[in-house]
Amino acid sequence: MEQLEEAPTSTTTVALATSPKPAPSSNGSKKLPSRFRRVCVFCGSSPGRKPAYQLAAVQLGQQLVERGIDLVYGGGSVGLMGLVSRAVHGGGGRVTGVVPRSVLPRELIGETPGGEEVKAVSGMHQRKAEMARRADAFVALPGGYGTLEELLEVITWAQLGIHDKPVGLLNVDGYYDSLLAFIDRAVEEGFVAPAARKIIVAAPTPGELLAALEEYVPAHHDASSVKLSWESSVDTRTCSPSKPDISR
Repeated sequence: MEQLEEAPTSTTTVALATSPKPAPSSNGSKKLPSRFRRVCVFCGSSPGRKPAYQLAAVQLGQQLVERGIDLVYGGGSVGLMGLVSRAVHGGGGRVTGVVPRSVLPRELIGETPGGEEVKAVSGMHQRKAEMARRADAFVALPGGYGTLEELLEVITWAQLGIHDKPVGLLNVDGYYDSLLAFIDRAVEEGFVAPAARKIIVAAPTPGELLAALEEYVPAHHDASSVKLSWESSVDTRTCSPSKPDISR
């Protein structure tokens, strides 16, 4: 049975021959104030069919730089993952990618931003735990199954009182309208507490979403009284298959 390991202290740095020159902030030399040091971004390894998705990824990266916020993400260099990471690095921000060793070669296909810090971890569960530990807030861009799984996990951890970090949904061109409608239906049918519905902060643009996350105040609800610790919840998921999965 695999034991949960701490992330390795050594890091792998992937560098290009030439790194992009940091872009100036669009609002001048002064950065917008933020209470966040690092934001974890979940997003697709595909670019999506609409240019709006790709533009949102780039704009999100630029908005993070303007606020002096570093990026933590899944380490991929393709699709929306690559776009947001290059936007942050190109603007002079720090980028940390957390990648399971088993998928490291596949996820680092293409041009990886020079100077990106790549943390290799033992598996998918540790990847999510390590990204979550490092981040002060979470943002989900459009994506597929993996993005949804990561998003719903941190929402569930918030519901269980494991963390009180803001969780944002970048609803580009209404991409997540159906998901939000489903969650509202779950509230109506008694499967999600009304207070737990407030865990999700949604907005159509990166600027609006980050502004809303800055104002987020955690809501107290019955499920949060479970008082699970961060480490014990991850240990249960990773090491004890006989126990219930807290994300279900």
